[in-house]
Amino acid sequence: MTATLTTEVTAAAERIRPHVRRTPLLHAEVDGRPLVLKLEHLQRTGSFKLRGALNALLAGDRPAEVVTASGGNHGIGVATAAAILGLRATVFVPDSVPDGKARRIERAGARLVRAGSTYVDAADAAREAAGPGIRYVEAYNDPVVIAGQGTVAAEIVADAPEVDSIVVAVGGGGLAAGVALGGAGRLTVAVEPERCACLHHALAAGEPVDTEVVSVAASALGATRTGAIPFGILSSHPVRSLLVTEDDILAARDRLWEEFRLAVEPAAAVPFAAWLTGQVPGDHPCVILCGANADWTP
Repeated sequence: MTATLTTEVTAAAERIRPHVRRTPLLHAEVDGRPLVLKLEHLQRTGSFKLRGALNALLAGDRPAEVVTASGGNHGIGVATAAAILGLRATVFVPDSVPDGKARRIERAGARLVRAGSTYVDAADAAREAAGPGIRYVEAYNDPVVIAGQGTVAAEIVADAPEVDSIVVAVGGGGLAAGVALGGAGRLTVAVEPERCACLHHALAAGEPVDTEVVSVAASALGATRTGAIPFGILSSHPVRSLLVTEDDILAARDRLWEEFRLAVEPAAAVPFAAWLTGQVPGDHPCVILCGANADWTP
């Protein structure tokens, strides 16, 4: 299965190429150490989520309408992918969705429906709305979505083959699993906030388990349980699981602004926080800055 999914990353790259940006790499030195930053926050929609959403809608029979559930970024990605392909879209969100992300979902042309207090509530409502001709687009627990996210890592490998570890923030695990597939054997360094760490607990337990979600990065990384498909991939590839504190996350976000004038949301600063605190292995790591859809003032 893994070999097939790795091949699917290549197929996904060809499929989505006309519609996504090949985001740049920034080669830098911070605190006397070399670092590569993948500026995926410059992607259309402000996050990597467009890649998986487009691949999901382009890979199979095209529906008349799509529905999904999201804490924000996935919803923006699905709404934009649907608009590109001329499809109607409805995005179910929890009441806690940040105003900036809700605004961007609607601006992309989707109907926004608030449903419950958690992502699980929103996902249940979205699945109930799916039916004949209306496709539910998974946020992370779907091999086609994961293959789309894996194109981020494929670009890193092609543009900076010297990279030996790829550092990524983890929510439900779709991007991290995609990195494992698209990274051509490089170590995937999966970083989570201390109290928003479903992958870390799943790896410790040997299976996905329910976890708390308490973090400044929760709107992007707020899955309570790692997806079974991402877990299967990540538990069978070279992966290092790391945790960072809330203070580390905000300090990393501010450092990215002060050092490089890169304005990212807290979730995107999570892997950089691990690197700043000296936890990341590898001589030539690449940190993925995955999104920039939070409203904040530097």
